[in-house]
Amino acid sequence: MSTHDFEYECAGTTARGLLALPEVREGEEELAPPYPGVVVCHAWKGPGSFERERAEELAEMGFAVLVADVYGGQRANDNDEAAALMTPLVEDRGGVLKDRLHASVAALQNHELVDGSRCAAIGYCFGGLCVLDLARSGADLRAVVSFHGLLSGHEFAATPVASVLACHGWDDPMATPEAVVEFGAEMTKIGADWQLHGYGNAMHAFTNPSANDPSFGTVYDATADARSFRSMVDFLFERLEADE
Repeated sequence: MSTHDFEYECAGTTARGLLALPEVREGEEELAPPYPGVVVCHAWKGPGSFERERAEELAEMGFAVLVADVYGGQRANDNDEAAALMTPLVEDRGGVLKDRLHASVAALQNHELVDGSRCAAIGYCFGGLCVLDLARSGADLRAVVSFHGLLSGHEFAATPVASVLACHGWDDPMATPEAVVEFGAEMTKIGADWQLHGYGNAMHAFTNPSANDPSFGTVYDATADARSFRSMVDFLFERLEADE
């Protein structure tokens, strides 16, 4: 597996992402390129070590992985800076955010080592909202996986192509049980192939080992992390299987 910085044009800004690629070992020629691709959408502080680690794990499994950058190279050092970067995009989900997300998908699909017809996207927190919006807006993906993503709906003039898996902490204060019910109704209404896995006693950011702020609602949960990761892997291998 190899990683390197990856710049790409992203709807009016220069994104500074990361590309992780598999390495074909002797006896594993069936894993040679073109590879199935996965876009990783970052949490609200921007792409960092957490997203990089997930990209490397997926590359070891045979996926080409792009850690996207919808902030155009900017990064947040604290929650206030993160909110300042995220809020304008969340307030323009049908405009700039959608354009940057679709540009990130295209950057991976157009890579010479990637099978653009077999791609997916995963995301965490704000990135979870991003991948759900990719599905809502009809992105040409086979699957999206949201981890403790914000579930609030948004109308796009599109029909979902990607199958949807939402991995949700049941005690997440940023996505209440009422929001979960609304999300399910929305997914059914727009004709999505969707499923939601709820993890009992898990809060927001349950996949992030550095999350430890109960007052803010962000707490790591090793059990929910492991179970959701396994569900994601099974889902990706199901949806990104090579066509006969």
